[in-house]
Amino acid sequence: MESEKKNTRRLPRWMKMQMPKGESYSRVKNIVNHHKLHTICTSGNCPNIGDCWNRGTATFMILGDICTRSCKFCGVKTGKPLPPDWDEPMRVAESVRLMNIKHCVLTSVDRDDLDDGGAAFWAETIRTMKKINPETTIETLIPDFDGVKELIDKVIEAKPEVISHNLETVERLTSQIRTRAKYRRSLEVIKIIADSGVTAKSGIMLGLGETEEEILQTMDDLLSVGCSVFTLGQYLAPTLEHIQVKEYVTPEKFEEYMQIGLKKGFRFVESSPLVRSSYHAEYHVESNKK
Repeated sequence: MESEKKNTRRLPRWMKMQMPKGESYSRVKNIVNHHKLHTICTSGNCPNIGDCWNRGTATFMILGDICTRSCKFCGVKTGKPLPPDWDEPMRVAESVRLMNIKHCVLTSVDRDDLDDGGAAFWAETIRTMKKINPETTIETLIPDFDGVKELIDKVIEAKPEVISHNLETVERLTSQIRTRAKYRRSLEVIKIIADSGVTAKSGIMLGLGETEEEILQTMDDLLSVGCSVFTLGQYLAPTLEHIQVKEYVTPEKFEEYMQIGLKKGFRFVESSPLVRSSYHAEYHVESNKK
């Protein structure tokens, strides 16, 4: 307990977060609980949950809340997942309707236990979403599907407006924090998305021991495969058992990386300590309509 208190006291002033509260937050929480849905906002201990839920937005996590991978940075539970719940796509779609969401983000746990990694379920969820909420734009934050193009194409063919797949970190550190995913494979996934004409998006966490040179190389690698939206945020360890923070990057440095990314050619860069991949995602769609 004492070690946890010391860990909390080490947070710099710019990482202080307010407790989630407010009428809109309570309404969204009630809808999510009523429909027995999972959100990465809660499962991933997102620091922006209060801000996003008070704006009436949420990132829904489909295919359960138990992941088949055990990445060193992630707070989502690991284990043997339950079978897919094919009623879930309709529950998500109805929740989006009740919340009057104009832009919805969908993500999922990794489902390496399924023959298609959950690709068919992904496609069904997107199609159901569009049928019930035809005016709502959709971003999908997908797993790598082991790089199998036919599976990635199932998501693409369901026609979300943005498809995101996170590199999470620089190439040198990938094997240290991601269990099964590979840096070059993730780049291949992003290339498949970009080559299809869908807006391709990715993001990394800072503070894991990466160098500035490696961050800039990651930008170049993403641009080379057609990524147009890039996010950078500060890594925070979900628990003391996860890989610990090596550095708290200053807001000024995040701003510098944003300007560099824009000059390099990204159409949109979201970069600040509390940024997560789905934070302000609605702006990424608007940016790419220009």
